[in-house]
Amino acid sequence: MSETPNKEDELAGTEQPFVQHLMELRDRLVKAALAVGVAAALLFFFPGPGQLYDLLAAPLVAHLPKGATLIATSVISPFMVPLKILFVAAFLLALPVVLWQAWGFIAPGLYVHEKRLVLPLVVSSTVLFFVGVAFCYFFVFGQVFSFIQSFAPKSITAAPDIEAYLSFVLTMFIAFGLAFEVPIVVIMLARLGLVSVQKLKDFRGYFIVLAFIIAAIVTPPDVVSQLALAIPMCLLYELGIWAAQLFIRHTKAPGDTEEAASS
Repeated sequence: MSETPNKEDELAGTEQPFVQHLMELRDRLVKAALAVGVAAALLFFFPGPGQLYDLLAAPLVAHLPKGATLIATSVISPFMVPLKILFVAAFLLALPVVLWQAWGFIAPGLYVHEKRLVLPLVVSSTVLFFVGVAFCYFFVFGQVFSFIQSFAPKSITAAPDIEAYLSFVLTMFIAFGLAFEVPIVVIMLARLGLVSVQKLKDFRGYFIVLAFIIAAIVTPPDVVSQLALAIPMCLLYELGIWAAQLFIRHTKAPGDTEEAASS
């Protein structure tokens, strides 16, 4: 049975030679790198690498005993650690431009209904990642450091190493940023037809156990940070199930038969 092609669902761009694709990729990578470089230059002059580290260390410093500070056990740590933070912050600041360049490269090869699928997911996944990082910085760190210090013996003077602290912070940021991507994963699984929404609902109990196992592995061995990661993951799983039903309804390809989103 032959179908008439839908004009509105034709590829948005024409086919291009392979070399031309490589040149476009190069140009977009250069633009993304320039955006990161400009962001790094701006952050270098204001607020500066040192101030960025002070900002990052503020939740820990606020819970250290009076007079205690962070220490550097390596000669070059006071230079290298703030510089690393500068480039991480610059990348995050330039992330909208980087993603826009990535979108500009892949968009011409997508159908209209695929664009309706990809663009909202790119934007929402970026926003959710930042929300996860902000939740970790503004809420989780304060609770975790307060909890840890309450258990510290009076005979111990805390003096955390700045490199160890940076490693801890980046691990926590990545853990919470990725954990907040749970709705996106749920939506993609349902939209691609790999798992039905009903099966996702049936998996709810298993996901709660899985969330607590993941939280126990990727967070410090304290109940506060584990609950702070596991509980949002469970709530976001529910949000993902609800959003998947709406998303499936509004991103169907022309001519698709009605899919059963839920029982």
